[in-house]
Amino acid sequence: MSRDSQAIVKAVLGPTNTGKTHYAVERMLGHASGVIGLPLRLLAREVYDKIVARKGEKLVALMTGEEKIIPPTAQYYVCTVEAMPIEKRFNFLAVDEVQLMGNHERGHIFTDRVLYARGIYETLFMGAETVRDVLATLVPKIQFDHRERFSELHYDGPKKITRLPKRSVIVAFSAKEVYALAELLRRFRGGAAVVMGGLSPRTRNAQAELFQSGEVDFLVATDAVGMGLNLDTDHVAFAGLSKYDGRRRRMLTPMEAAQIAGRAGRFRNDGTFGITGDCPPFPEEMIRRIEAHEFEDLQYVEWRNSDLDFTSLDSLFESLHMPRPTKRLRRIKGADDEAALERMVAIPEVSAAMKTRTQVKQLWDICQVPDFRNLTIDTHVKLLQDIYRMLVTHGGTLPDAFMAKRIANCDETFGDVEILSARLSRIRTWTYCASKANWMPKTSGDTKHWVNVAREVEDRLSDALHEKLTARFVDRRTSKLLKGMGADALMDATIKDNGDVFVDDHLIGKLDGLQFTKDASASGLEEKALEAAAQKALAPEINRRLTSLCGGTHAIFQLSDDGKIMWGSMAVGKIAPSGSVFTPDAALIGGELGNPTLQNLAADRMREFLRAEVTAHLEPLQRLKDFPNMEGMSAEAKGFAYTLLENHGSVDRRHHAKAIKALEQEPRRQLRSIGVVFGHYNIYMPDLMKPKPAKLLSLLIAFGAGGDRKPFIPFAGVTSIPNEGELASSNYGKGALALAGYRAVGPRIVRFDILNRLSNLIRDAGIQFEQEKNEGVQGKRFQVMQEMLALLGSSYEDVRGVLSALNYKAEVAETALTTDPAAESKIEAEAEAEAEAEAEAETKAETSKTPHTDAAAPTDAAKPPKRSARRPTPPICPIAK
Repeated sequence: MSRDSQAIVKAVLGPTNTGKTHYAVERMLGHASGVIGLPLRLLAREVYDKIVARKGEKLVALMTGEEKIIPPTAQYYVCTVEAMPIEKRFNFLAVDEVQLMGNHERGHIFTDRVLYARGIYETLFMGAETVRDVLATLVPKIQFDHRERFSELHYDGPKKITRLPKRSVIVAFSAKEVYALAELLRRFRGGAAVVMGGLSPRTRNAQAELFQSGEVDFLVATDAVGMGLNLDTDHVAFAGLSKYDGRRRRMLTPMEAAQIAGRAGRFRNDGTFGITGDCPPFPEEMIRRIEAHEFEDLQYVEWRNSDLDFTSLDSLFESLHMPRPTKRLRRIKGADDEAALERMVAIPEVSAAMKTRTQVKQLWDICQVPDFRNLTIDTHVKLLQDIYRMLVTHGGTLPDAFMAKRIANCDETFGDVEILSARLSRIRTWTYCASKANWMPKTSGDTKHWVNVAREVEDRLSDALHEKLTARFVDRRTSKLLKGMGADALMDATIKDNGDVFVDDHLIGKLDGLQFTKDASASGLEEKALEAAAQKALAPEINRRLTSLCGGTHAIFQLSDDGKIMWGSMAVGKIAPSGSVFTPDAALIGGELGNPTLQNLAADRMREFLRAEVTAHLEPLQRLKDFPNMEGMSAEAKGFAYTLLENHGSVDRRHHAKAIKALEQEPRRQLRSIGVVFGHYNIYMPDLMKPKPAKLLSLLIAFGAGGDRKPFIPFAGVTSIPNEGELASSNYGKGALALAGYRAVGPRIVRFDILNRLSNLIRDAGIQFEQEKNEGVQGKRFQVMQEMLALLGSSYEDVRGVLSALNYKAEVAETALTTDPAAESKIEAEAEAEAEAEAEAETKAETSKTPHTDAAAPTDAAKPPKRSARRPTPPICPIAK
């Protein structure tokens, strides 16, 4: 008995996810040689890689229409069904998805393999149960092996695209629909991978890997996903139930829908299918059939004679149209290669040249170049014409210059998805041509040269298209961050020196102290993802910082000029509204991502810091507060101390003239004993004018007592500054200058003690001038002296402006000027008398106490000698140049 008569011919039939392909591979590897035909180039590459991993590259070949890897020692061939080397004999042969015999485009190829392709010892046909009767008719001695699905498949009803479960595949039936769905998923679910039949295998692999690796949870695909593409998916959602099959738009058959839905659920994991978007409801009968895997058997399969006669064109056409040998076979209609042949023969130069068998065979080979561009048949024929002319005029080969130019025209990686897809379809044409060894020139000695060049270009375009698809339809950052939502494991965050926060190399925002600011480019779902990622990734770091704040000393904090509590260079808190400057409050800046208990402890720690600052630097104000409780103090002194306390340690003399006039020398002495100075224009406490007390008081009033007002904080040691720009505007809170110990006087803002010393200089200048120059002249006159300019640290014009604001009048004279007697008001006269009396009292007081002074705020201790009561100081005016 011959080996062929002993050969096993078996059909392994069943629904998807029954392990049929895996079984066939295992059977093949049990033989010394074998070949397996698969429906997709993508699936062929996947199986090839698996076998190479087990057997090594030297023993495994890959053959597709566009790719051939054939080591000299190859024993196992992995091919697309069209590329199977049927002229070569193998111990084992398998054809997958044989139900495709019913496909009107490719069915005749599968039918031919079922009829004529056999292994020496074993032949396997894998597919759906719908082909059982056809196989029994076409292969009478065939054995059948039924396989049950490892998992169950259930209908899950309609779902909005925003409600689809993770690990879902959404199926549409046009590129336009695929792109629209992918864009929706990017906006609302972080993104999706895209798989379409028009993509190159490399791009499809890369996109499928995005989904398989878990980088994205959704994949949008055409029905190409239904054949042989193994995906780790739990749910398949149909975005439509109709498709264009190349001839017309029609509804999916139950078998086609089941083939697609069967991608859900792998091995023992059950799967579900449903609808989404605008898809109409599934018919009840179709749902029942899909769940039960019950479908109508194929009555006919596509067929075309494969034993063609190339003696002449007429012989070729006659053999192509040979009648079917059995009623189970149906002659294909509208095949692309036949349509191309008819149009090529209609060209006179082509038909006239068909004289030999070789020429007819060559023409048929040209017509079988696939239309990867999916353009009109006429456009495709123009391309075939170019190829034909090159072959005819160059001895049956495509010249190097021709291939170089065509491939170079495709070798550009710029452009959007559509442009790159078009280039890929073009380069696939030239990859196919380059893979036909008899078309390539033999001059170089390397028949694979153009195959390699075209493959490199295709790979570059595929990678570029993958990147464009990913950039367009996958928000990597959002998708990655969404992975962490609800996960038990903590997300690793990296915080750069500048505060930038990265989670798995994705910038999510900036951490400044305890405050996290999301990346400004985030919106919608991305913003929610950033918030979730920040909560998970930054909580440990923020808790660490809060713990450090709780356990630190007062020295770790500083107050900034805008009321913030600084921890090093980071703002971690701020002065909060409170009822009194003696009991300031603090609030955290940020920290919401940290532990609530730690947040409260850190806020308490900052509050303690502020109150310690008050104790250390606002002791003069505390003396005012305690003054009424001191023994021996008069009621008048207590009342005025209360007025000073209400005004935070200083008052404008003009506004309290009557109260000040009513104070006798004893109450004034009592107030001086706690550091109060009665100046010519302001009553103030010099100790509060020191830099630290002045700044602290200003900040506490601006941000603690009065809300969010702007404080006035000058540089330490500054005696006066120009009263211009923002200082002259209303941006500062009411009384902000006085809180810092300053007063606006014309063009300058002058410190209280400097203003008091200026009044003393004016008084002394008037006395000296009268004594030395014009003792008999009515009124007092003086010149602006260099000491005045030095005291204010300003120009002559500014000093004149200050004096004018103090109601002094300028007069022009050759030597000196007199005052305007009419300008001496009753209030000014009283002020002069009071100043004279105060000067005498203060001089006496110097011998009995130590004045409260510092370098930044000189007091009235450094005053000129006491003047005689017979020489009152009248308003006098500065000289003008």
